[in-house]
Amino acid sequence: MTHGSFHGSYHPRDVTFLLKPLEHMTQVDVAVKERLIQSGEKHYSEMISPEQHPSAAYMQLFEQAWARNGERTAQDLLKLASLLHHSRPGEITLVSLARAGTPFGIILKRLLELAFRRKVKHYSVSIIRDRGIDTRALDHIVAKHPQTSIAFIDGWTGKGVITQELQQSIQRYNTTHATHIDPSLWVLADLAGVAAHTASTHDYLIPSSILNATISGLISRSILAAEHNPDDFHGCLYYAHLEAQDVSRRYVDDLSQRALNLHLQKLHSVQPDSLDDSIEQRRQQVKELIAGLMREHKVPHINLIKPGIGEATRVLLRRTPGLLILSDGADHDIEHLRTLAKEKNVPTVNAPQLAPYQAIAIIKDIHHASA
Repeated sequence: MTHGSFHGSYHPRDVTFLLKPLEHMTQVDVAVKERLIQSGEKHYSEMISPEQHPSAAYMQLFEQAWARNGERTAQDLLKLASLLHHSRPGEITLVSLARAGTPFGIILKRLLELAFRRKVKHYSVSIIRDRGIDTRALDHIVAKHPQTSIAFIDGWTGKGVITQELQQSIQRYNTTHATHIDPSLWVLADLAGVAAHTASTHDYLIPSSILNATISGLISRSILAAEHNPDDFHGCLYYAHLEAQDVSRRYVDDLSQRALNLHLQKLHSVQPDSLDDSIEQRRQQVKELIAGLMREHKVPHINLIKPGIGEATRVLLRRTPGLLILSDGADHDIEHLRTLAKEKNVPTVNAPQLAPYQAIAIIKDIHHASA
């Protein structure tokens, strides 16, 4: 497979994954992976756990969430497309962060092309906490497109770790390559007050946050094994065994059409939500909440706390959760979390003060738990 010809299960015109599908990768049990991560023996990006299709009950919750929140998600995507349209003259190069950002990059591409008549190219690239963005992928993009056309896309922010990783990575890249790439992040929902551009600041259930590969083009999260060749893109797995359950194309088709209908009807607002407080107040609120939870639950490292519906879902799907905390005011948007917690025997508590989040998951502290 040549560089830049991988599309996962998506239509080739929608996205080019700048990832290398790995033929042979030993998959590690979740419990083993958690022990290796927390002991410091391996970085999380060096390992991958098997993905299976969710239970029928869980898929029913996904379909309900899609039916309930599809329109809201589509409207936020249209807001973001409008912001992009007005911010980028000429060609637009969307660079979505694999894999959660990929469906949104696809839909934004379609909206910019069909609603705003723009010329758009869309790539999806790897970014890994503590390892940075895939610079080989950036090289590929910069060689083909104007630096000023690049816009980085993701689904949401939790604590803001990936936002910070992106900024630091791009600053390093700009310094070493004499480039001037804008490190700003564009997201649907900025909970932490860290993204440069957002459609919403609310922690609502974005339907695609419920699933993993089967809504992300059947690819795994990105992998950076110890033996990685620096001339290659970061790696991934393609989950062919899940093809029968794949909803990736159906999801982007549906949300694209919903957003286009809203655009044609002109019955929507293209103005993004504004914070009730200032950005700095939101950041301080998040910082104090996380610090308080770490003290209360004796969490030794901030990486073990995953705030927001999307991040909490990912913990329950692919990590070893120790506790699920739900806001007293949380609504039906967290029903899938209750189902997952019940399936995995994860303790769940309610908290009166969890704003701006509806849910927070705490990864089990393996070492202190077994001490």
